[in-house]
Amino acid sequence: MLKIYNTLTRSKEIFKPRIEGKIGLYVCGMTVYDYCHIGHARVMVVFDTVARYFRYSGYDLTYVRNITDIDDKIIKRASENGENYLALTERFIDAMHEDERALSVLPPDIEPKATQSMDDIIAMIEALIEKGLAYVGGNGDVFYSVNKFESYGKLSGKNIEDLQAGERVDIDRAKKDPLDFVLWKMAKPDEPSWDSVWGKGRPGWHIECSAMSTCCLGNHFDIHGGGMDLQFPHHENEIAQSEGATGEKFVNLWMHNGFVRVDEEKMSKSLGNFFTVREVLKKYRPEIIRFFVLSSHYRSPLNYSDEQLDDAGLALTRLYTALRGVTVNSGVCDTGYVKRFKEAMDDDFNTPIAVAILFDLARELNKCKSDKVRAGELAGTLKELAAVLGILQDDPDGFLKGGNADEGLFEDEINRQIQARIAAKNNKDWAKADEIRDQLKAQGIIVEDIAGGTSSWRRESS
Repeated sequence: MLKIYNTLTRSKEIFKPRIEGKIGLYVCGMTVYDYCHIGHARVMVVFDTVARYFRYSGYDLTYVRNITDIDDKIIKRASENGENYLALTERFIDAMHEDERALSVLPPDIEPKATQSMDDIIAMIEALIEKGLAYVGGNGDVFYSVNKFESYGKLSGKNIEDLQAGERVDIDRAKKDPLDFVLWKMAKPDEPSWDSVWGKGRPGWHIECSAMSTCCLGNHFDIHGGGMDLQFPHHENEIAQSEGATGEKFVNLWMHNGFVRVDEEKMSKSLGNFFTVREVLKKYRPEIIRFFVLSSHYRSPLNYSDEQLDDAGLALTRLYTALRGVTVNSGVCDTGYVKRFKEAMDDDFNTPIAVAILFDLARELNKCKSDKVRAGELAGTLKELAAVLGILQDDPDGFLKGGNADEGLFEDEINRQIQARIAAKNNKDWAKADEIRDQLKAQGIIVEDIAGGTSSWRRESS
């Protein structure tokens, strides 16, 4: 029985979809003005794994993840670059998709863009004005009237009076209340704009997600997800807008993944510890990064460090080594391991426990490789369960011999030296055999002796 932690109720709940067998999932996607960083990678991998598990469990899932392709940061960056904002966003959308593919993140079913949702955004703002929940401010912008929405603060647990007290230092005189937030911004000279009844302008960030999610999944849907940093004010404002406009409950369950820290410090450009996915991919293979993300529970902080990534590489190497040389039986599964795996994932997507079960499988597989039937069954189970997590789908030899091949020896040269080492061992020239092994190790090649006097090899994890 699947249980998921609901940020709204601050408790794990038995998950019951609104419509039996069907799930609507919306996740806040990227604002595309720069390359994706490792925090984005966590959101991508976490909710890709959630989507994979829903489908593995037999649900008919509609997974929506939006693209914010118009906002202040995009306009500012395009201006700094001296380029059209559309050229900027398309370039970074392409880069985002490249990063996703590298990390084995499957594309969402629907990927709406804010710029393609203007009619829906404007219609939602009009509905809010008609209901008295929004107004045109002194500067022509349209604002949401926070104190008109009685349950504001229910997701974040924040109190309106406390929030107002904290805002009084900086009062925007265009608003009726300092807590009110913008729904529609009047266009400034040379900025991208769209026609509306209030004049040329563009939407605020919060209203974009309300319009895109309800248009794709309906006024009321199952799950809304995103990073913990979006809980307030973004998701709080989404609830106020959506429920205010439709009069219906917006979302049943809210999922938020934890922050990424770098060497136990908050990731920040000012601290010089800010890494893009592309920068990390130059040093570590994509599957290692994905495995690293899955090694922590999605709600826990994730500490990024070279040591953690190195450990992830070694762990993946152990799993691939167990699969090496085994003929996989994909038609038979060990039900005991499957049951334990499902129990872990049904407990709020507990991927660290699920991964631990993969290692239990690998240990048993290593012990019974002489029994080809049992080994094939275990290997099939290991591959099938790992696929739910988006890992272990490479050919074992391909992974183990891959590494940073272009930075070291080529495969033909490695095999030549291994044959020379086997010849030395056959001649009982142990010193020569050890020398060749040590020379290979110094160049990142690990030689592993196997039965029958032969050897296999792999590159050190990276």
